[in-house]
Amino acid sequence: MSSATSDRTTAATRVHAFTDDALADHDATALAELIRRGEVSPAEAIEAAIARSEAVEAQLTALERTDFERARARARTADPAAADLAGVPTLFKDNVPVAGLPMTVGSRATPPQLPVRKNGKVVDQLLATGLVPIGTSRMPEFGWTPTTERADGTLTRNPWHTDFSAGGSSGGSAAYVAAGVVPIAHGNDGGGSIRIPAAACGLVGLKPTRGRLRIGESSAAMPVRIVSDGVLTRTVRDVATFYAAAEQVYRPRRLPPVGRVTSPPEKRLRIGLLLDSPVAPPTDAETRSATEDLARTLESLGHHVEPYDPPIPDSFREDFIDYWSFLAMTAADGGPLMFGKGFDKSALDPMTLGLAGQGRRRVWRAPLFLSRLRASGLVYDRQLRGLDLVLSPVLTRTTPRLGELDPNGAFEAAFQKVCDYAGFTPLHNATGAPAISLPTGRTSDGRPIGVMLSAARGADALLIQTALEVEQAVPFARIQD
Repeated sequence: MSSATSDRTTAATRVHAFTDDALADHDATALAELIRRGEVSPAEAIEAAIARSEAVEAQLTALERTDFERARARARTADPAAADLAGVPTLFKDNVPVAGLPMTVGSRATPPQLPVRKNGKVVDQLLATGLVPIGTSRMPEFGWTPTTERADGTLTRNPWHTDFSAGGSSGGSAAYVAAGVVPIAHGNDGGGSIRIPAAACGLVGLKPTRGRLRIGESSAAMPVRIVSDGVLTRTVRDVATFYAAAEQVYRPRRLPPVGRVTSPPEKRLRIGLLLDSPVAPPTDAETRSATEDLARTLESLGHHVEPYDPPIPDSFREDFIDYWSFLAMTAADGGPLMFGKGFDKSALDPMTLGLAGQGRRRVWRAPLFLSRLRASGLVYDRQLRGLDLVLSPVLTRTTPRLGELDPNGAFEAAFQKVCDYAGFTPLHNATGAPAISLPTGRTSDGRPIGVMLSAARGADALLIQTALEVEQAVPFARIQD
C-alpha cells in the first residue's frame, strides 16, 4: 500500500472532536492556565467537553455513564485559584467508586441500578486537584483484557482508526482523550491497563510507583497490590502537572517526591535496551523498529544505551497468570459480597469464567506465587544493575483489529493471545515499579505505536524528566493533523 493510500485510509476512519471551542487543542496544563487567567470559564470548558462527547460517542462507544448535570454544577462553583487543575474536564474509569453513580466494573453481572454512596480515596484525591468529571468511561469486564470489548458485543473503538482496538482496560478513557473530548482522564493499571491504551491511542500513560497515589479500596484488599491509579494525557507536561497537583493533596512518605517537573534530567543516563520480552513471543517488526528509533534518539541526546537481558525467572509468567486467575476466581465466587445481592454470576463473560475456573484448579499454588510476587520488587531493583532506565516496547505487536482479542472466544485460545500481546507490562505491576508509554512510533498506515521507559521504584520524576526530553526531540503526532 502506498503512503498516500495509507494516509487516505487512516484519515477516512479517524474520529475526533477537536474544534474551535473553549477546549480548542489545549492540553490540561494550558486549559487550567486559561481558566486561572479568566480567559475560559470552567462552565465553558465543561460545556465544550459535553458537546464533544455527544459528537463522537456514537462512533467510539467510550462513555459508561454520563454525569453532565453534576459536572455543570461543579463548574459553576469551581474556584480557579483553589487547585492546579480547577475546572478541567475529565472522566473516571468505571472501576472506582464515584458517589452517586453506579460502578459496574464493565460487567453485566454487577447490579447497575445501585449508585455508590461514597467516593473512593483516589476519586477524592483527583477531585481535590480541581478536575471535573463529566462521567465514567468504559472498560472490559473487570479489566482482564487489553482491549475494551465485551460479551454483549459492545466495542470501544480507536479514534485513530475505528476498525482497531482502543486498548484496555482503560480504553474508554484513552479513546476520549485521544479524540479530544477531554484533555486528561483517569485510568488504572493492573497489568498494563494505562500503558496499553496509551500505546494504542497515541497518548502518554504513566503507571506510577505503587503507592504514589492513594491506594484504591479494591487494590488495598488484594494480597499483592498490582493495581496503580493514574491518568492518560496527550502531553508529558500534563503528566507532570497532574502528579504535582496530586502530591499537594497526598504525599506518600515512603517515596521520594515527584515535585513539579519542568525540564529534562541534567545528567546523561545509562539506559538498557530490551527488544523482546523474556516471557512472550518476539516483538513484531514495526514495534521493534519504533523502539530502536527511540534508542537512537536517546543516544543522540547524549544518553548511553546498551543491550539489556533481564534475568526474569521462568516462573514469573506462570506466577502472574496464576494470580490473575486467583483474582478472577475471587470476583466470580465472591461477587455478591463484593458487588451486592444483585450480582448475577450467570452473566459473566467467557474470559472471567475461564480465568476463574483456572484459578480454582490452581489455587493450591497460592502460597508459592503470592510469596514470589511479593518479593519481586526487591529482585527487580537489584536486576537493574546500575541502569537508570530500561527502554522497551509497550507490547509485542502493533494494535490489533477489533475482534482479534475477543473475550467471547474459546478461553484457552483467547487468553493465550492476551498473554502473548501484553508481554512487557505485567512486570511493573508485580514489582510496583514505574513505567511510562510514549507515542513515538507510527505504523505504515499512520497509527500510533507506544514505546516504554521504566525505572526503579520511586524514580517517577526521572521518568517524567526523560519523557519531557523525548517529547521535545520527537514531537508526538496529533490526530487532527
